[in-house]
Amino acid sequence: MQTTRLILVGGFLGAGKTTLLAQATQRLVGRGKRVGLVTNDQAANLVDTAILERSGAPVQEVAGGCFCCRFEDLVASLDKLREAGHPDVLIGEPVGSCTDLSATVLQPIKDAYRQRFRVAPFSVLVDVRQVRTLDRLRRSLADKTPSRLPASVMYIYQKQLEEADLIVLNKADLLSPAELAELEHSLKEAFPRAPVLAMSALRGDGVDRWLDFVAQDLPAGRTIAEVDYDTYAAGEAALGWLHATVRLVADGTTDWAGFCRDLLAIARRQSAERSAQIAHLKLHLTADGQTLTANLTASDDEPLVRGTLRGWPAQAWLLLNARAAMDPEHLRELVRHALEAAASGRVRFVLDDLESFAPARPQPRHRYDRVV
Repeated sequence: MQTTRLILVGGFLGAGKTTLLAQATQRLVGRGKRVGLVTNDQAANLVDTAILERSGAPVQEVAGGCFCCRFEDLVASLDKLREAGHPDVLIGEPVGSCTDLSATVLQPIKDAYRQRFRVAPFSVLVDVRQVRTLDRLRRSLADKTPSRLPASVMYIYQKQLEEADLIVLNKADLLSPAELAELEHSLKEAFPRAPVLAMSALRGDGVDRWLDFVAQDLPAGRTIAEVDYDTYAAGEAALGWLHATVRLVADGTTDWAGFCRDLLAIARRQSAERSAQIAHLKLHLTADGQTLTANLTASDDEPLVRGTLRGWPAQAWLLLNARAAMDPEHLRELVRHALEAAASGRVRFVLDDLESFAPARPQPRHRYDRVV
């Protein structure tokens, strides 16, 4: 069997990785390519998997830890996709709180599996709005917006950028050309080893340019970052994680998009009342074979709901994933209260599964101290 191009797309929580994978899949299929996708998270019931399954490409999910800690599961998932569909391209999306991927994932694949995979340059997505927070921590720039997340969390964010072969400045449509140019300059100055590409994955702007870049036979994993695993572990542990599956029954004609929007807005308000920052809150609602997706990438952002439902379905099923700078039990309590408030008077709900936790200390299966 020929080698398969493998594209890994890193980046922090809420950077837009899943949106990019969906857009890239659509465009690659349009080019006549067969695509396979791998999602990754600390637990199962992943919204990203549900979203990408509707792209038409086969999806494998690696759950229970990041790619570096579940390396054998990653390789097994990639092999399943190769054997089942003979894809031209495989795209993997690691956990948003994961870093040190060059040393723990790219180098081992390049070394031990070079006859199966041709690894593309490692892309790291960054939300344009978060760059200023990082600048604030690094250099005390004129932007005095306080950091939304603890310094140990932002340490992970910075290390992700340090190991990038390509920095993708996502959500570029939210800034003016002058603001975008300023951020591009800031990133190039701070991380001179990696080129910077601006895009809007949601609108599709720049996605073809990105695909053309990662299709080139350029070196992958050119940089191994120096990572303090105590700080890294503290950054992951500073975030509470929650995965929930919920059955919903309407008491009347329910606007499910409005329900999703209200649920996120209530969670945002409750997190602000607790002085706790949301890192990412996303959901996937299915009713009568139709879907809605919604997400919130910070406590001060507006909820974004995508999709439409025809008719007035009486039942719906909800997947909800949350990551926030709060204790897991407090996050569980917040989500329960938000569900109760959003459902009040119009929807009855049953929590089929609710899991909240803090990620365990990262323990990579392999770690290379040099580029192979």
